[in-house]
Amino acid sequence: MKHLFLMLMMVSSAILSAQPSSNSDIKSGSISGRVIDAELNQPLPYVNIVIKDTDNKIITGGITSDDGRFEINNIPEGKIIVSIQFVGFKTIDHNITLGMGNYKVDIGDVKLEEASTGLDEVTIVADVSTIQQKVDRKVITIGKDLQTAGATASEIMNNLPSVSVDQQTGSISLRGNQNVRVMVDGKLSNIPADQLLKQIPSTSIKSIELITNPSAKYNPEGMSGIINIVLHKNTQIGFNGNLNFALAYDIEPKFNSSIDANYRNGKFNLYGSYSNAFTKNVNYGQINRIEQEIEQNFYILNNNKSHLYKVGLDYYLDDKNTISVFTNQNSFDGLTRVDSGIDYLTNPSLNESQFTGGDNENDSQQYNFNYKHNINDEGHNLELEVDYNLFDGIGDTNNVFFSSQRPNFIEDTNTERNQTTVNLDYVNPLSESVKLELGLEARLFDTSIFYESNAREQNEVGDYIPTTTRFDYARDIYSAYATYGKKTEKWSYQVGLRAETVAVDSDAFKRDLAANDALNIPFENDYFELYPSAFFTYTPSEKNSYQLSYSRRIDRPGIGQVNPLPEWNTPLISQFGNQELRPQFTNSMEVNYTRQLEKGSITAGVFYRLIEDEIQQAILIDRTDLNRLILTNLNFDNTSAFGVELSSNYRPTKWWSINASFDLFSQTQKSVAESFGTNQDIVLNTVEVDNVSYNVRAFNNFKVSKSLSFSAFGMYRGKNKNIQFEMSDMLMVNLGMRYSFLEDNRASFSLSYNDIFDTMYAQFDGQRPYAQRGQFNWESQQISGRLSYRFGGGKYRAKSRKQRDNDVKEGGGMF
Repeated sequence: MKHLFLMLMMVSSAILSAQPSSNSDIKSGSISGRVIDAELNQPLPYVNIVIKDTDNKIITGGITSDDGRFEINNIPEGKIIVSIQFVGFKTIDHNITLGMGNYKVDIGDVKLEEASTGLDEVTIVADVSTIQQKVDRKVITIGKDLQTAGATASEIMNNLPSVSVDQQTGSISLRGNQNVRVMVDGKLSNIPADQLLKQIPSTSIKSIELITNPSAKYNPEGMSGIINIVLHKNTQIGFNGNLNFALAYDIEPKFNSSIDANYRNGKFNLYGSYSNAFTKNVNYGQINRIEQEIEQNFYILNNNKSHLYKVGLDYYLDDKNTISVFTNQNSFDGLTRVDSGIDYLTNPSLNESQFTGGDNENDSQQYNFNYKHNINDEGHNLELEVDYNLFDGIGDTNNVFFSSQRPNFIEDTNTERNQTTVNLDYVNPLSESVKLELGLEARLFDTSIFYESNAREQNEVGDYIPTTTRFDYARDIYSAYATYGKKTEKWSYQVGLRAETVAVDSDAFKRDLAANDALNIPFENDYFELYPSAFFTYTPSEKNSYQLSYSRRIDRPGIGQVNPLPEWNTPLISQFGNQELRPQFTNSMEVNYTRQLEKGSITAGVFYRLIEDEIQQAILIDRTDLNRLILTNLNFDNTSAFGVELSSNYRPTKWWSINASFDLFSQTQKSVAESFGTNQDIVLNTVEVDNVSYNVRAFNNFKVSKSLSFSAFGMYRGKNKNIQFEMSDMLMVNLGMRYSFLEDNRASFSLSYNDIFDTMYAQFDGQRPYAQRGQFNWESQQISGRLSYRFGGGKYRAKSRKQRDNDVKEGGGMF
């Protein structure tokens, strides 16, 4: 898939500008065949098939499927040229005459040979990012423009349609909802998503897939869907690699670098990568309780260091069998310093301040084994994958209070987590137009969190007596799925069903040594669920495509939502999980339309979601201190959400291209919020908030020459409501440039200036349970520079293993 999106954009612009005549008197024919790598004798997917007339004017075209096959229909009779083109290979042209007795031509196997000039780059990155609407996902190919837009995956996420990243917490949301799964190369990681996104350099990303309606083949977690980050993986002959450095600065400096390389020779492909990040991030803001005349001020400094390693080996036993193994090793060390103060405007004698110093270290390991057996060359295969994840984290927090009645205290947290996933997948193309897929999966998740705090009064000899809590949580999931798909000339459909049985077992054991007291709270939740899915695509012409899809999904509570231990504390707010939180279920339907234009494409879509047992945040008053709030999560009644999305790629001129998107979503949120009554008694209120929000994004790329380009990005995010606050609108404008140099443009330098008008900050108002107003700022006005260099001398693309969770369904693509 390495060159798919680049070649699609190159070919589609020409194809779409020269559509065939609609003269009904002219008979039409078809051309079919299969394309094979001459060196490896393996099918080549995503090869461009261009149909031209004798004057080299493009008539129509298409691409090969996963098994290298293609079929182009509706070709006018007469003499034509079938041009088979793929980056790094010699182009082959076939002269064919369609006419009486020869309207349906099968040219058989076409073997492509390595181009004499070859390719010396490891990966080909297009100048401009592209957005494509597939049957079950939106695929954003990351071009050089988006690489300039941000140094890490976290920074470029805000440039994508329907995606936003909370700059305060790093949490990511899709279509306004944070219940979303983040995967890398189709695999989940034990590394927290906010931490992981800040560790992946933007130059390592090949594409990002927004899977808003996953089929039955995929795990059904994530109410909003799945965000899959696809990284570059080198499979070229010889030794190849990339080296990248990036430095950013606003208030504090941020540095990251990465290197990736591979060596391919014969039946082996050895690859590895290393990336690091050394960042200091500043956040500051305030929250004011208006009626009580209390001001809270915050200044937060995060000093994070991380290292991420990956080593893998692909062994091609023969044409039918491939074994692949890889490991990811990650280490993270984060220091957090928070200075907060509370000013009582009517009684300054009550003023107090708090210093919180936290040290968070974690290490994670991932080990993956994959065996794939091709039963034949028609895409009939069996694949086994075993993935094992380990996570070990230690957190120490020191809370120091000044001019306060609260005693100083220390919190220590130790987290151990492991996850094992075993997949067995079977794919059988029953015919050229029919495909059957079957699979079994086991996912075993286990975590243990030990928490210790000495937040108690001292004993008679002046020693603090600690309180300890241990939380154990296990979840075992066994599932089976089946999907059946069929394609005709204009129609394609896929239906599927996934069955899951789930066993949840948790236990919280709290021991108060000072009171010589112990409390044990067990919880179990076992359930069986079915998850159907259906996808339909109608393509009446090469310019128009319609998609309709339905799926049922589940959002299981995350470990942070069920962990009864305190997630964080301030003098006025604490947050805890809810051990008895149940999963929420979603029935989702989408309709999408794609229109190919002469100079680009446009995709429009609408979606509707019916949500059962919705999980939302609840705001409670702390009974031990009526000035303090407790945040937790509860299950609520069913609710619904809907929205519209619009995205487009357009090239007004050869030197100017635009990626633009608009999305609007509406959702009713329910929650429980406590407030004080007329007699200062605590009143429990069920709160319902109707939220309608929209986002507009536009990314412009201006190509001055082959070596120099400039970019301009603008984003406007409308007002947004949640249970606690109403968020004000946001505006951001970024500028960037990229310059390539050295032989074959092996090196490039990028410079960007983000939020040039300093308008990107979070401003909010709230009424529950107190009237509040506040604002938070972060280092949005950054200047950053990146230097990239690619090395090696790979000559042609080698066979690559198709990854289980990285498959792209056919039928909704460019052609």
